[in-house]
Amino acid sequence: MSRDRQAATITGTHTVTVAARTNKGWERLIQSPYMARLAHARVGPSPPSSPLAVEWRPVQSSPAATSTAHGHADPVTVHTTTTTTASGLASGRPPPTSTPAASLPKEQEEEAALASRFPPSLRCRPLVPIRHCAMALMLPLVVVVVLAAAAGVSAGGGGRGGEEERTYIVRVDADAKPSVYPTHAHWYEAAVMSASAGDGAGWPEGGPLIHTYSAAFHGFSARMSPAAAAELAAAPGVAAVVPERVRRLATTRSPRFLGLLSSPPSALLADSDFGSDLVIAVVDTGIFPAHRSFHDQGLGPVPPRWRGVCASGPGFPPSSCNRKLVGARFFSKGYEATSGRMNETAEVRSPLDTDGHGTHTASIAAGRYVFPASTLGYARGVAAGMAPKARLAAYKVCWTGGCFDSDILAAFDAAVADGVDVVSLSVGGVVVPYYLDAIAIGAFGATEAGILVSASAGNGGPGGVTVTNVAPWMATVGAGSMDRAFPANVRLGDGQVLDGVSVYGGPGLEPGKMYELVYAGAGSGMASSSADGYSASMCLDGSLDPAAVRGKIVVCDRGVNSRAAKGDVVHRAGGIGMVLANGAFDGEGLVADCHVLPATAVGAAAGEKLRKYIASSTKQRPATGTILFEGTHLGVHPAPVVAAFSARGPNPQSPEILKPDLIAPGLNILAAWPSGVGPAGIASDGRRTEFNILSGTSMACPHVSGLAALLKAAHPTWSPAAIKSALMTTAYVRDNSNGTMVDESTGAVADVFDFGAGHVDPMRAMDPGLVYDIAPSDYVNFLCNLNYTEQNIRAITRRQADCRGARRAGHAGNLNYPSLSATFAVADAEASSAKAMRTHFIRTATNVGGGRAVYRAAVRAPEGCNVTVQPARLAFRRDGQKLSFTVRVEATAPAKKMEPGSSEVRSGALTWSDGRHTVRSPIVVTLQAPLQ
Repeated sequence: MSRDRQAATITGTHTVTVAARTNKGWERLIQSPYMARLAHARVGPSPPSSPLAVEWRPVQSSPAATSTAHGHADPVTVHTTTTTTASGLASGRPPPTSTPAASLPKEQEEEAALASRFPPSLRCRPLVPIRHCAMALMLPLVVVVVLAAAAGVSAGGGGRGGEEERTYIVRVDADAKPSVYPTHAHWYEAAVMSASAGDGAGWPEGGPLIHTYSAAFHGFSARMSPAAAAELAAAPGVAAVVPERVRRLATTRSPRFLGLLSSPPSALLADSDFGSDLVIAVVDTGIFPAHRSFHDQGLGPVPPRWRGVCASGPGFPPSSCNRKLVGARFFSKGYEATSGRMNETAEVRSPLDTDGHGTHTASIAAGRYVFPASTLGYARGVAAGMAPKARLAAYKVCWTGGCFDSDILAAFDAAVADGVDVVSLSVGGVVVPYYLDAIAIGAFGATEAGILVSASAGNGGPGGVTVTNVAPWMATVGAGSMDRAFPANVRLGDGQVLDGVSVYGGPGLEPGKMYELVYAGAGSGMASSSADGYSASMCLDGSLDPAAVRGKIVVCDRGVNSRAAKGDVVHRAGGIGMVLANGAFDGEGLVADCHVLPATAVGAAAGEKLRKYIASSTKQRPATGTILFEGTHLGVHPAPVVAAFSARGPNPQSPEILKPDLIAPGLNILAAWPSGVGPAGIASDGRRTEFNILSGTSMACPHVSGLAALLKAAHPTWSPAAIKSALMTTAYVRDNSNGTMVDESTGAVADVFDFGAGHVDPMRAMDPGLVYDIAPSDYVNFLCNLNYTEQNIRAITRRQADCRGARRAGHAGNLNYPSLSATFAVADAEASSAKAMRTHFIRTATNVGGGRAVYRAAVRAPEGCNVTVQPARLAFRRDGQKLSFTVRVEATAPAKKMEPGSSEVRSGALTWSDGRHTVRSPIVVTLQAPLQ
């Protein structure tokens, strides 16, 4: 136990004893932002001039406890006029009885003699009840009792027992705040202070709290030890304690590819006035406000309901905001609490984007029309976002060390309070239960406030079960291609031509010249003296021998470091060019990059051919080749395809909800770029460009964010669930070759776990006919049917849940979702091939098609399944009417025995049509064999 440990006990029916074993301990205890005036005060008594509500008395203690040689201070006893129990203090309730305080002249003289220890402003007034007495004076004493179960929260110095501290996000019941605290912030800080096992020496300036939250949800974030967090989780009023996680960041053509024409304006753009007066929050790396994509010419006044601010800082003066960029904030406390104070020579403490990612995603969502636009001569045309007149609010949460949950939650909280309409979040991470997922918790609060949250599905593809941001109240967006490509093919000395892609725009290779090709794998002799063959094959920093690669084209394997960084390694080693070769996991998926030297990327099959060609070479007949850069090609077939990197389902958290929800353009997307950042995104790149081409679900997400803003502007009464339903049920699954979309990584036909409901089609989403709406209470029932505890549910939803009715009514698959997904456990297929597995789905459709309509169901049943719909006809008499139906699914076990742990996926679709609208919902049935 720390020598400065503060302890508290109830020594009588109306006496609280607080022992501070050193003066330093008291000073640490009373130092906090709202107690600054006590920073230099020592604990002492307050002299009574009349019967007191609170009396301070020095009490006798053993010599061991008061020895000045050990720096110990006298304990202090607080006598109250009331009978006070620990539970009464903790709850802030008035005490049940009142008794006169003892009053002895001698004691009063002692107290008067010691009165000078307190400034007059801090002395308790006569007849002031304890729960109201001099908050700054009493809080250190009350703190020790309130939330006493949380004792042990580390405030610094490594936590108790040497445990390493980390940041935790604490969700509380807002109504549980004891009345003794004037604000929730006081209560939160008191909880951390009272539970601290140390003396507070490690607390940052301003107190132990990192962030407090009040709009998206109620709570705070602070650093503490795991043991302390566990104790805090059991404290009264605490709904959940969630460990912080670090998240990572997951155009000229895409508006036209999606049918959003500016002249003449498409119906969606015209009906929504290009998204005017809607505010899109972009939670990312900040924004570069001076870019032409964010000018405000021709825009009306800032919407009067906007309540946000324009935070200033280095490189971001208050004048940075305008009628387009209506707000900007930055959140770094969580990052700095874990990583230490930021290096302000490399980062800026302001909303300014020094990375480029945030500027890029913001302009995809809502960039203005800009001409001309291109990247190093590629993709020339008019640049525009999805909602060109929508307003933007930038929330910077991502730094060189990553994007920290506590900062992301602070951004959600601010966005809800500021009055945004859509949140765009191109950040991903691991999948955990929803009550432990800070993004899911923040997104629920936003959804409850009527804000649609669009999130990237992640870049973990093409492997299965890689999708992130899977909560059903978020729109989870995967990535597809467009009908545009940037070919840069490799011609080999033996006549082979290997397909590749690149947006390199510098000096090219000498026309007609063939350069020696080398691969720096094991045994090649290309590795530097300090590196091994593996490092050299990956072209890691310092791994190449300059003497071996100078003047040659180097083949580098994809992985570990960034694609652009590999080119920089080759360039610094003296290589003339680079071919970046996919491995088996990446398949045939290709991403065009702005390399710093002539370079291209090739697929796994081409990479294997290239390595074999180099391996077969000799000194007399070396491997040779060159790279042919062909510029920009339009009208490419097939398109769209599912990008290889796009994360795939099934949903690892709740397979009843199909994820991703849909896909949008995310491969080789041109968008705005900061003037101070090179297009390769590495420090050595001194080139500058106004636009850049990037790939990722980070680019797909803001497409849907901007489209959601257009739909919200056109249909102001639609809920976030209704907007998402419109986008999903009108999505398409066929490409421009009239075949089912294919998987870029394999060339095979893609399935629902690759593209969800399909590729977004904004023109059809404008008038979907029917929507599947979901209220916040429906999500509570969904969580009940996931068998979450009431405390788990409260941690997400801020409300009490009675799960009895929800569990009687059905299962998690009965959430009114626009897709239908069922998973069956196959016990033993050999025992009975005819064994059937059954389930049902209840859905409620809302008519938004404009009056009377009759819809009829058409089913394409998954293979080996029987699907029936009752009723098969829905007759709507008016707009806004809701009608329910039941879908029954019966699946037969496979004829052959499944391998343990294997699964079989069968997909189909349910389509409602009235002759004018087509409302499609995917049906997916998964048969899962047990591990044993």
